[in-house]
Amino acid sequence: MDVRQLEYFLAVVDHGGFNRAAAALYLSQPSLSQAVRALERDLGSDLFHRIGRRAVLTDAGTALIGPAREAVRSLQLARASVESVHGLRGGRVDIAAPPSQAVEPLAGMIDRFARAHPAVSVRVQAAFTPRDVTEMVRTGVCELGLLASPDPVPQGDVRTYPLVEQRFVLLAPPDGPFRPGVPVRHEQLSGHRLIVGQKGTGMRRYVDDLVAEGVALTVVVETEHRVSILPLVLRGVGLAVVADAWRGLAERAGALVLELEPSTSLHIALVSRRAPLTPAAEAFVGTAMESHGSS
Repeated sequence: MDVRQLEYFLAVVDHGGFNRAAAALYLSQPSLSQAVRALERDLGSDLFHRIGRRAVLTDAGTALIGPAREAVRSLQLARASVESVHGLRGGRVDIAAPPSQAVEPLAGMIDRFARAHPAVSVRVQAAFTPRDVTEMVRTGVCELGLLASPDPVPQGDVRTYPLVEQRFVLLAPPDGPFRPGVPVRHEQLSGHRLIVGQKGTGMRRYVDDLVAEGVALTVVVETEHRVSILPLVLRGVGLAVVADAWRGLAERAGALVLELEPSTSLHIALVSRRAPLTPAAEAFVGTAMESHGSS
């Protein structure tokens, strides 16, 4: 067994099948299948049930995911540590991030990092809830995660690097129902139609809390596609409560961005596993903490 076989195994897991994994790895499907078969022979157990064109994990395959990610990450750390002796001349940082915070602060952090370390690439993977982020980091899918939580992020299975707080704001069409520049109180949302994200997101929890408080609003659209929220607001379908990260984009598109009273915020933090970071990931954390005045 070698690490490349484990990388191939994880590619099949992450891409949901042999054909997609082979395309992502720039391999022929028979070559990939042969490598995984060799790994199965070494381990003495099938890792996938092959059902037509589908590949379904066996119990043994499921048990291998965690150790395989650990082994691959350890090799990446070893290579990166040696390369870092001569400076960060390459490598990649994998970051799990929710859509709103991928707009900001992540875009700004990547900009500053790319200027300081132009030879290092950054890959951002979507995660829609705080639990998604921590799970992707804990299991090694990503080395870093950007977490947005209504509550302060506790230290636990992951190491936490607090960054900033983002307030919730209200997106409304330019022709009303609220006046520009005038904060909107919670009770003023009664009788209005709102567009919300899926359960588990901060913006959805905010709206659910308002309903629990007795605000008689109507959820008109629930969407996992965060990019659809702003167009829906501009078309007058409904209002939306979002993180302040949306402000610049929304205002340029012509929407009103209004303060909400009383103010409520999301706590934004980077998280990593407690294992040592690759030099590239460590440099990314350092850049993020420095730019946000953290220590």
